[in-house]
Amino acid sequence: MKHRKELILSAACFLMAFLCAMSWLQVRAENLAGRIAPKILRLHVLANSNSKADQQLKLDVKSYLIKELARELPADAVDNKPVICSYIEEHKEDLEQKMEAFMASSGHPCHVDIRIAQTCFPTKTYGDLTLPCGVYDAVQVTLGQGRGRNWWCVLYPRLCFLDITHAVIPEESKQELRILLGDDDYESLFHNRQIKLTVKFKLLEWWKNRHSHSSSTIPSSAQS
Repeated sequence: MKHRKELILSAACFLMAFLCAMSWLQVRAENLAGRIAPKILRLHVLANSNSKADQQLKLDVKSYLIKELARELPADAVDNKPVICSYIEEHKEDLEQKMEAFMASSGHPCHVDIRIAQTCFPTKTYGDLTLPCGVYDAVQVTLGQGRGRNWWCVLYPRLCFLDITHAVIPEESKQELRILLGDDDYESLFHNRQIKLTVKFKLLEWWKNRHSHSSSTIPSSAQS
């Protein structure tokens, strides 16, 4: 009975330590998101449905829009979030018509709505970089009913992948992000996930050691 109580107490301590660690990580991530969100512009594409055709269309439209913006944006918009937002708002109808024409030409006509919106993004990992969950400004593109799985990426600075098979962030884009965010917050984007995994591993290691110690103190007659 004594050893059973010790085991229950150990489990309670482990759970408490785990919850405290997760709470600390959550606060840390929220604070980081609050600092970087005003500087970043993300892209959020909502597919019409989860059908294979609509999901592929989502990716095709995402790539088309990125190329279109790279070609049409004025030179001073490359490193200027407000200018990008202003351009999209001013050319909303034109961009929608171009995307609708693009989809119609591929045999999948669909209504498009594009707007600048504040959107709650989940924690997302791009290559070796992890952006914490939070509310970000985003170019939000809704295809049809917008009820399918979404595409999330970073439009500014330029982190969106044209080729999703090779999700590797170019060094040029990383340097743009470092300059934009500063060294400390930039490094946090690469280490935040590792810290979380390390905390979980340390807690699990502590639990195993504690459980092993408790088991070793049980008399052999009690274990048989």
